[in-house]
Amino acid sequence: MLATTNLSDKTSYFLDKEERFGAHNYHPLPVVLSRGEGVYVWDVDDKRYYDFLSAYSAVNQGHCHPKIIAAFIEQAQRLTLVSRAFHSELMGEYTEYITKFFGYDKVLPMNTGVEGVETALKLARKWGYMVKGVPENKAKILVCSENFHGRTITVISFSTDPDSKKDFGPYTPGFEVIEYNNIAALQAALQDKNVVGFLVEPIQGEAGVVVPDEGYLSKAAAICKDANVLFIADEIQTGLARTGKMLACDHEGVRPDILILGKALSGGTMPVSAVLADDEIMLCIKPGEHGSTYGGNPLACKVAMAALQVLKDEKMAENALLQGVYFREQLLALNHPHISTVRGKGLLNAIVIDHPEKDAAWDLCLQLKENGLLAKPTHGDKIRFAPPLVITRAQVDECIAIIKQSLEQHFNG
Repeated sequence: MLATTNLSDKTSYFLDKEERFGAHNYHPLPVVLSRGEGVYVWDVDDKRYYDFLSAYSAVNQGHCHPKIIAAFIEQAQRLTLVSRAFHSELMGEYTEYITKFFGYDKVLPMNTGVEGVETALKLARKWGYMVKGVPENKAKILVCSENFHGRTITVISFSTDPDSKKDFGPYTPGFEVIEYNNIAALQAALQDKNVVGFLVEPIQGEAGVVVPDEGYLSKAAAICKDANVLFIADEIQTGLARTGKMLACDHEGVRPDILILGKALSGGTMPVSAVLADDEIMLCIKPGEHGSTYGGNPLACKVAMAALQVLKDEKMAENALLQGVYFREQLLALNHPHISTVRGKGLLNAIVIDHPEKDAAWDLCLQLKENGLLAKPTHGDKIRFAPPLVITRAQVDECIAIIKQSLEQHFNG
């Protein structure tokens, strides 16, 4: 096991301060970062690392992308917040831009990803009562096992992760958990006429980048349509070019009834999320029934347009597809006995560590850190590899060399 005691005084200073004054709701790697650019971040001792988490895909465009930062600074010096009590000149521009970008009638802007999920759930229920005709308080939403949609009380109510759920009850009713990647289970659950929506991650990121069978999403969307049930795609982590298409659903030609976006919608500069739907769904919510003081603020509107335009102009989806295929090929070519699985799509990838040590994945991440690459384990034995989408072939090669070296040092050293 790699020791974590060989930390610099400067790093220890910041870690100790956070330990003393901050809540203990995260277990980060022992590294304190101070700046970033592109695929790189630097710690307080000015050591450079490849960032292979990308803030859980919030910095798809790379750290501090100059065009996004320029838009941020320009707007920050002009007007940042008016609340939704008044109109702003940016709100109309942004709503037109993003709805045309993704092909929907309307957008409801929010801030964090989980706020987007909560918004989508409220929309689905409201639609169920107003349009589908479900009896009052009987609406049901289907979700998948091993899901991760955030950590609010409602969202953890349908989580299957004990760490997210235990000791936070009582839980919100109205949800049914079915097996992910199981069309038969979905078909059976859709027999209930009170089902109004099916909430799904196109790829389950937090569960360890679990990619469903080809055709799962398109079949699921089709049978939801037949059952008059809304197909709700949580593309907060999988969307915005991460998987090699602008949306992960695009791989199967699926257009969600409700689309949830977040994370990279601001290029990593601030919390920005969005829920998109057509009029029949979106206009079910009337003034005063839902909102957010910061949702759709002028700064967020300006930044989100810049962040989306950068993805398109710099062909980041295309690069993610190209480099992702190459990256997985190179990982498989390592043929390491303690990597049991390599999986992913685009630049959202993961390996599964096969080793009897409980903390093998964590310890490997510590070794990777020592060698200049930051990654984070999830669910014990899985490590996600998700660099910013600006990564080049030469940089992928360098990272593969770091991964190979770290595997050898940790398991053979």
